[in-house]
Amino acid sequence: MTATIQTTTDAYPTRLAQPGAMIPREHPTVWGGPDDGPFDAAALEAHAERGFTILEDFITPDEVTAYTAELDRLASDPDLHGDVRVITEKTSGEVRSVFDVTELSSAIDALSRDPRLLGRARQLLGSDVYLHQTRVNYMPGYKGTGFYWHSDFETWHAEDGMPAPRAVSCSIALTPNYPYNGGLMVMPGSHRTFVPCVGETPENYHEASLKEQRIGVPSEDAITEMAHRHGIDQFTGDAGSALWFDCNIMHGSGSNITPFPRSNIFLVFNSVENALTDPFAAPAPRPAHIGRRDTTPLA
Repeated sequence: MTATIQTTTDAYPTRLAQPGAMIPREHPTVWGGPDDGPFDAAALEAHAERGFTILEDFITPDEVTAYTAELDRLASDPDLHGDVRVITEKTSGEVRSVFDVTELSSAIDALSRDPRLLGRARQLLGSDVYLHQTRVNYMPGYKGTGFYWHSDFETWHAEDGMPAPRAVSCSIALTPNYPYNGGLMVMPGSHRTFVPCVGETPENYHEASLKEQRIGVPSEDAITEMAHRHGIDQFTGDAGSALWFDCNIMHGSGSNITPFPRSNIFLVFNSVENALTDPFAAPAPRPAHIGRRDTTPLA
């Protein structure tokens, strides 16, 4: 176990009045070793270098079927109509995301504690972990809109008070991810650089940003520089594959104008030694269904 992250100074200032210089990351990407979990030494080295890992056949076809049924149930549950945890598309009104999904689905809650996930999360972060955020994402055919380029850590740091980039996300595909149906794009190696963003965070900004984020996104100049420096890869693969990616990697997705829907389970593991503090660049913390503040370790 390593020491708890120090929070006396802000190592990653953002939401600035004027554009600021990019900041080299001072914290590791991989905190554990090959004896601490399922990843071997080569896999850990590759993850530290690229900032992400794709695992094919991470869950079984039967599990894909069961979790897909859970997504369908949540999207059509009349008791969740108007619930703050349900985010709809800005134009079509269709369900875009359901947050705090481990509280709404016992099956997905059990999945978050599965050794296939928990062992890897503990290994990558070098400590016990808790769930910072959970959700399911829907991208229906023809109507699913994309997510602009961003670093999750920038938002979690600014608006939730996450001190350091010691969190990792696992996205489990429940549909095939083709190169053309809005699959997630990542810039390999970009996790080693923090890109400050410009603009003051409005009060209750999450109510708008979860539909369309305008503050907390890099400038086009910054994105251009990062893309030329790192290139762009895409998460493609069959249903059941999983993408593990560092919280600070630059990523985004295009809209889905194909007939082929895309959906996934999204679980964010944070180190218990990286507990949230006051937000670094927002008037108040976001609600707990978006950024949990209970650091009780998963077991």
